[in-house]
Amino acid sequence: MLIHVVRSGESLWEVANQYYVSINAIQQVNQLPDPNKLLIGQALVIPTAVDTHTIQVGENLWSIAQRYGVSVQSLLNINQITNPNLLYPGVTIYIPPIIHTVQSGQTLSQIATQYGTTIQAILNANPLQNQNLIYIGTPLVIPRRKPLIEVNAYTYQKDEEAAQSVNEIGYLLTYLSPFAYLIKEDGTLQPFEDELMINAAISQNVTPMLAITNLSTTSTGTNLANAILSNPELREKLISNVLQLMDEKGYKGLNIDFEYVLPEDRENYNQFLQLAVNRLHPRGYFVSTAVAPKTSGEQEGLLYTAHDYEAHGRIGDFVILMTYEWGWRGASPQAISPANQMRRVVQYALSVMPADKIYLGFQIYARDWKIPHIEGATAETFSPQEAVRRATQFNATIQYDNTAQSPFFRYVDEQGQRHEVWFEDARSAQAKFDMVKQYNLRGISYWALGYDYPQNWALLNSNFDIRKV
Repeated sequence: MLIHVVRSGESLWEVANQYYVSINAIQQVNQLPDPNKLLIGQALVIPTAVDTHTIQVGENLWSIAQRYGVSVQSLLNINQITNPNLLYPGVTIYIPPIIHTVQSGQTLSQIATQYGTTIQAILNANPLQNQNLIYIGTPLVIPRRKPLIEVNAYTYQKDEEAAQSVNEIGYLLTYLSPFAYLIKEDGTLQPFEDELMINAAISQNVTPMLAITNLSTTSTGTNLANAILSNPELREKLISNVLQLMDEKGYKGLNIDFEYVLPEDRENYNQFLQLAVNRLHPRGYFVSTAVAPKTSGEQEGLLYTAHDYEAHGRIGDFVILMTYEWGWRGASPQAISPANQMRRVVQYALSVMPADKIYLGFQIYARDWKIPHIEGATAETFSPQEAVRRATQFNATIQYDNTAQSPFFRYVDEQGQRHEVWFEDARSAQAKFDMVKQYNLRGISYWALGYDYPQNWALLNSNFDIRKV
């Protein structure tokens, strides 16, 4: 898939014609609030088999053609290149799809094996009515191999709503983490309704992951975490209750999300993680953690000190980096998940733990701040799709911060109040996916289901194959 940024005066018809796709196809992927009203700066996902490649220093057309399994001539034709010896680093070119013409006696299974792909991937890329009936001479688009990653999604939706979300996008998930079982001072867990979402996950071949936390809607849970972590007997009791719950509910792994832990509980927290691994691994369960977005081992504070990246990476099966909330709802407006800050966190994590244990955290919501920001005021949180609808309603021009790699816009409401909105779009999603590819990370963890963001799921599917466990 491609990403197109709308220019002044462009219509959806012109965009569709430019890429030889239908208006309906673009509308379906992007779920545009008003297809007759495109906004300057709006990013559209274009559903096409054509890919893009940004030329690097030292590359030539032959090496690019070899990399993507296409001919040099096809690159020349689609990009209208007149001089193949003049390639400029940083320029993006189109990569045509791989086309296979069905030969006599060939089956989809044989064709899939020839190109190192799957029958299902070919079926997804082509309008075939019957996989057992393909005709000689039929051109088939062959999907390229994609990186294989794992994807987790947290949800704090109600049980029925979460089940619906999982049924809609479960094919793109490895794990589902209902958020969350609150630990209690006596080592027990506060229950909530999760039966429907667990059943939906299992039906979609998504692995349920039990999330436990010390956070509540009214407290950061610092004292609660201390009560458990500083008491060896309560640590054992909590793990026993976790195991009992996992056995009863069908959870296959544990995600530990203790935040605002006292700095003096750092080693106690590490010991708790080791205890969890020692007791869960023999039962066939895995253990993961969620950590605050640190950029160095020296970063101090209630949110950071007790999160020992090296220990979490060494002890746990994988670690989720909570790389979001720079644009906190109670602070002044800024990108919620700025790519430049996320990159610093990833680079530090990679210095103390292997890439195949790291999940990049990806928030999928938008925020609307009233400006100028007043101390104590909080931003409104809603979906990226609502952000686009709001921009359309107020005829806002969408801007893009190239450093944060995040879109934003400003508008004035009916009462004359000024607003600033930061959200996610196709460009910001692709930037995060590119970061996962660049650093060969294990996967992505979404916070959280329940926010409408169709572009993300289309691009996730286009960029990666999703591992099921």
